[in-house]
Amino acid sequence: MEFRIMGALSVRDGAEDRTPTVPKHRDLLAMFMLNVRRPLTVERLRQLLWPLEEGDRSDSLIRGYIGRLRQLIGKDVITTVSGTYTLAIDDDQLDVGRFRRLIQEGLSGRDGGKLREALDLWRGPVLADLDPDARRWAETGRLREELEELRLLALERRIELDLDAGRHREVLSEVRSLVAQYPLWQRFRGQFMLALYRSGRRVEALSAYTALRDELDGGHAIEPDPELQLLYHRMLHDDVMLHVSAGPPVLLPRDVAHFTGRADLLDQVFSGLVVVHGPAGVGKSALAVRAAWRHRERFPDGILYADLRESTRPGAILEDFLRWLGCPAQAVPASEGQRQRLLRTYTANRRMLVVLDDAADESQVRPLLTSCPTVITSRSALGGLTGAVRLPLGVLDDNEARDLLVKLIGEERADDGGVRELMRLCGGLPLALRIAGSRLATRPGWTPGYLAGLLEDECGRLDRLHSGDQTVRSVYAVGYEGLSTPARRMLRLLGALSAPEVADWAAQVFGDQADTLVDAGLLEAHTVDVAGQVRYRMHDLTRLYARERLVEEEGVHAVRDALARLQAVVIARVQASRFPLVSGEPTMRSLVTRDIKESVEWLLAERAFLAALVGDLYEAGLDEGAWRLAHLLGPFLERRRFLDDWRPVAETGLAAARRAGDARAEALLLRDQGDLCRAEGRWTEALDLLTRALGAFTSLGTSSGKEAAQVRRRIGQVYLEQGRLDEAERQLTSSLHAFSGGRAGAEAQQALGAVLRRAGRPDEAADRLAAAAGFFDALGDRHRHADTLLELAAARLAQRRVPDARDCAQRARSIAVRLGDRLLDAHALLALARVNRAEGDRDAARKLAEDAFKIFDGIADEPGRATALDLLAALV
Repeated sequence: MEFRIMGALSVRDGAEDRTPTVPKHRDLLAMFMLNVRRPLTVERLRQLLWPLEEGDRSDSLIRGYIGRLRQLIGKDVITTVSGTYTLAIDDDQLDVGRFRRLIQEGLSGRDGGKLREALDLWRGPVLADLDPDARRWAETGRLREELEELRLLALERRIELDLDAGRHREVLSEVRSLVAQYPLWQRFRGQFMLALYRSGRRVEALSAYTALRDELDGGHAIEPDPELQLLYHRMLHDDVMLHVSAGPPVLLPRDVAHFTGRADLLDQVFSGLVVVHGPAGVGKSALAVRAAWRHRERFPDGILYADLRESTRPGAILEDFLRWLGCPAQAVPASEGQRQRLLRTYTANRRMLVVLDDAADESQVRPLLTSCPTVITSRSALGGLTGAVRLPLGVLDDNEARDLLVKLIGEERADDGGVRELMRLCGGLPLALRIAGSRLATRPGWTPGYLAGLLEDECGRLDRLHSGDQTVRSVYAVGYEGLSTPARRMLRLLGALSAPEVADWAAQVFGDQADTLVDAGLLEAHTVDVAGQVRYRMHDLTRLYARERLVEEEGVHAVRDALARLQAVVIARVQASRFPLVSGEPTMRSLVTRDIKESVEWLLAERAFLAALVGDLYEAGLDEGAWRLAHLLGPFLERRRFLDDWRPVAETGLAAARRAGDARAEALLLRDQGDLCRAEGRWTEALDLLTRALGAFTSLGTSSGKEAAQVRRRIGQVYLEQGRLDEAERQLTSSLHAFSGGRAGAEAQQALGAVLRRAGRPDEAADRLAAAAGFFDALGDRHRHADTLLELAAARLAQRRVPDARDCAQRARSIAVRLGDRLLDAHALLALARVNRAEGDRDAARKLAEDAFKIFDGIADEPGRATALDLLAALV
C-alpha cells in the first residue's frame, strides 16, 4: 500500500484508491502520515484535529474516526499500544520516506537514475489540499521547507550530471525556468550559464552572469559566489576546458587487460600515501591503475594521474592538474610554490585520488602531494617520504604466471611443457610474460614450446621478447640511461655473472654503486645471509641486458676482463675459508678466518654463487681460475654433502684443466672426481678415476710423489669399502711410507687404523688411530680430529673398553656441535648409540639412532640412512 502526502493526500493499494473522502478522516490520516511510526495519544490527536477551534470533543468520537479509517486502509496499519495509536508502515510505503532515500543514494554516486526517480515522486508541496497555506499544522511547514530544499538539491545534482554527460541543450529550457523561479539561486545560474556556453551562446552566458551581479550589487550590495566568479572569468577567456563534459576528471589510462594475481595488494593501495615499488617490468603501474579503477566509486570528485616519465618538472604537472580541476590558464600562478598551495586548496574538500606513476625520486613527487589519497609507483622505495606505506612488488609466482599466459593465449593452446619453459625463461616478470603471450596470440601457428625454443638462446632472448612497440629492452633502457656513469659500469660488470645473487663483497669488487642500482629497480637487496652479508638479486632478464650493454660498450673481451677482476679475489677468499677444513698448521693462522664455523657459514652462503662462477670462468676461457676454484671447493662440498653441486663443479674443473693442457691440474681434478664417486658410494667408478689419477701423478715424476701417495691412500679406502682388506692395507702402508709424518701421514694412519679394525685387529687399529687423533688435535684440524675419534670409538668398543669408547664419541660430538656440522653430528650420534647398546641401555641407544636417522634423512645421505636403519633393526 502506498501513502502519499507530497501534493494532495492519497492512499493507493495497487490500482485501488483508498483515499478517505470524509474531511475529518482525511485530517486524521494526514496527522498519522506527518507522524509516521510515532505513537500518538487521544489527547494529542484531539489537538492536531482541531488546532484552531475551541470546544470539547469526546475520546469516543476520535476512536470512532480511527475505527472507520481502519476499515478503509486496514486494521493492522494503525496499531494500538498502551492507549496510543501508531501508523505502522515502512519508509518506502510513504512517498516522503522513499523521496529522502532516493535522493541520499543519488547524491552519493554518479547515477542520475535515483535522482530522477525521486523527482518523479514530487507532486507538489506537502498536503497542498488540506493545508494550502501551512497554517493548520506546524509539521506541514517544516516538512515543506525540508522537502523543497531536498528537491532543489536533487535538481541541481541531476542537472550537473546531465551537463557532465553532454546533455546541455536538453536541460537548457528546464534550467532557464529554474533561474526565473529562483533568481538568486547561484548554482542554477551557473548551470544555466554553462548550458548556454556549451550550446555556443557565449554572449548570453556572460549576460546571465552580469544580470545576477547587477541585481546582487543593487539590491544587496554583495558579489556573486567565488565559484560563479571563476566560471565567469573562464568563459570570458574562453577556457577550452569548459567544453569538456565528461564530469570530474578521471585521467587514468585504460585498465590493464588480463590483470593477474596481486589480490592481496589491490585493497592495500589506498592507505593515505602509498609507494608501490619494485624492479622494472614487474607490474607496478598495472597494479596502481587496476586498483584505482576497481575503487573508482570511492572518489566521486575525480582521479588525477601523471606519468612522471613524460614530465620530470613538477611545475608542469601542477599546472596540468590545476587546469583539469577548473583553474583558468590565466589564473595558474607562475611560481611552483604558489601552484602547490593552489592545488592543495582545490583538492582540500574533494574526495579525489592522485596517482603518480614511475617516480624517479622524492623531489619529483613532494610538490604534488595533497591531502588526497596518493599512490606513487617507483623502482625505488623512496625512503625519504616519511610516513608512506610501502608495498614491495615482486615477480609472479608459478601459478600466477601460468594464469596470465593462459588468459593471453587460451587454454586450448597452453601445453604444460611449453608454458612451463616460457615461465622459466621469462622469470615470472609480468612484462615479459605479456609480450610472450602477445607474440603467441598474434601467431596462431606457434606453440608455447616453439617460442620457448627461440628464447632459449640467451644472446637473442631480448631481441625476441618484443611485440609491436612493446619490448623488455626498452624498460631496462629507461632505468639504465638514468644512472650515473659509475652505476652504469657496475651494472654492466654484474652482467658478466650467471648467478642470480651476489653478496655485498662481490658487488663491491665491481663498484660502490649497489644502493644506486637498488633505487633504480635494477638490483634488489634480497636478504641477509647466514654469514651476515647483504645479498643482492638480479632478475635474469636484467642480467642479459647488463651483459648486452657490457659487450656493446666495452667490447667482446669485457666479460672475460670482468671475471678476471673477480677471480683473484674469490680464490683468495675461498682459500682463506677452506684452510680450516683441510689444514690447521699454525703458520697458516694469519691467513684463515678466525673460526671454522665462520668459514663454513661463509662457504654455505656463497655455495651457489661459487658453483656458478666456476662455469662462468670456464665459459670465459679463464681455465686456470675455473679448475683452481673447482678444486678448492671440493673438501667443503664433500664435507657438507652438496653432491649435486659438486658434480657439475668437478666436471667443469676437469674440462678446464684439460683445455689448459695442465697435466698436474688434470690429475688433481681426476682425484676430486674419484672423491665424489667415493662420497656417492660408486666404488668401481671411484677406483677407476683414482687409478687414472695415480697414473697421471706417477707420469709427472718425483715432484708429485706425495700427491701420488695421497691417491694411494684414497684407493686403499675404496678397497676398504669393497671389503678387499689385504689390498687396502698394502695401498695404505705404501702410502704411509711416502710421508714423513705431517698431516698427510696422519690421514694415512687414520685410514690404516680403520682397515685394521675391520680386519679384526683392534689393538693395532687403536694405536694408529690414537696417534692420528693426537696429531690432528695438535694441528687444530677439528674435522679430521672428530672423524678419527669416531673410528677410535669403534676400535675401543672392539677392545671392550666401553668407557674409553664413550669418551671418544662424546668428544667427537662436542666438536661437531661447535662446528655446526650436521653430518658429523649424525655419525657421532650413531657412535654414542653403539656405546649405549654396549652398556645395555637399549632405549637410549634407540633414541640416539633415531635422532641420527632424522639428520641423515634431512640431508638425503643414503649411506647414513641405511646405517642408522640397520642399527635400529638390531635394537628391536
